[in-house]
Amino acid sequence: MRIELHRKLEKASKRNDLPKVIVYNRIDGPGSSLDLREFQQAFWTLPNIPDDLQKDPTMDWTRTLPRTVGITIDTGTMIEAHPLEAGSIGVKSLEYSINIIVKPGTILPIEENWLLKVIDLFNLSGVKFILHNIIAGTQSAGLGGSATAITGVCILANELAGRPFGPIQLIALASRIEQDLGVSITGTQEQSNVIYGGVTDYVWFPWGIPGKPRTGYGESIRTELISPNDYGELKKRIAVYHTGITRPSKDVNKVWRKKLLTAAGYRLHKKKLNIAYMFREGLRLRKWKQLLEAVKAYRKIRFELCSDYTKGADEIIGRAEAQSCEAFPLGAGGGGGVCIFSSDPNSLDEFRKDIGSTHSEIPFEIKPEGHELFNLPIVNN
Repeated sequence: MRIELHRKLEKASKRNDLPKVIVYNRIDGPGSSLDLREFQQAFWTLPNIPDDLQKDPTMDWTRTLPRTVGITIDTGTMIEAHPLEAGSIGVKSLEYSINIIVKPGTILPIEENWLLKVIDLFNLSGVKFILHNIIAGTQSAGLGGSATAITGVCILANELAGRPFGPIQLIALASRIEQDLGVSITGTQEQSNVIYGGVTDYVWFPWGIPGKPRTGYGESIRTELISPNDYGELKKRIAVYHTGITRPSKDVNKVWRKKLLTAAGYRLHKKKLNIAYMFREGLRLRKWKQLLEAVKAYRKIRFELCSDYTKGADEIIGRAEAQSCEAFPLGAGGGGGVCIFSSDPNSLDEFRKDIGSTHSEIPFEIKPEGHELFNLPIVNN
């Protein structure tokens, strides 16, 4: 039986307390493509797992496992549930040019229906999800926009359905729907960021954590690298700019995957494991110069794998290096967003002066959580 929400949402609308979720984007670092399914599986081997997974703060035993570090920031998407006539579901998003109302149970599994399909699989009815970006222009900035959106829809639908799924299941659901319906080539880092947030190291376990049979795809061992009290130290050393040039990230990810199937490409991709660990330790130990070394090494490998990776970002990269900073095209490098890392806040200030208004800076704050819920559960009066 369908979960009919029409009347509840009408009452909530009159009270001006419609249920909603705000979901946040992430800045990724070296290791960003290691969350893709093929990369998790290609480079994962059964490690010598200690009894206490996180007793050793270095987690040296994970050095050769695929990992990604995410830094949650306060750009992202707000998703609000609105009343719709009984027996219908809908989605509206200006950023994704969607405004569709359909009957549940009739939705084809095609790219255009990716968000509707999520609402339908939660067996909801009488509801329309309306999405809009918190900051204009960040949808395609390499910050994980599409993954953030679908994970947010999963979270809100899960809440409205009474939480039938747990966090790891939502990560797997969002990732698989997005990729299998052809929206993007994705992994699990953006989805995990929306669920967990913070400045977090994720070590990926594509088949679940050995010895824990209830775990599966989307599972990770997570370590907080920097606590909220110290976010200011990190923020003084990073900035995000936009080149003004975008292209679909999945076009770049197709190149990564194709190169993985060659001996030379496999060897290059495998080097990312150690570089991602370097980046992780640079953050954890506040070794800012090590952080820069990891960013530079990772960018060079990705450029060798795909020369178009830095397309549009060359000027920013050059100016960053001139000021003793390093620049990293975010995500797959398709969205136009570039993160600038500096070991010295003064160098970042000099970069800002040099770049001026040539490229637009995306303001942000670092967030300890990946999402926030409002007006849930729905009040029954």
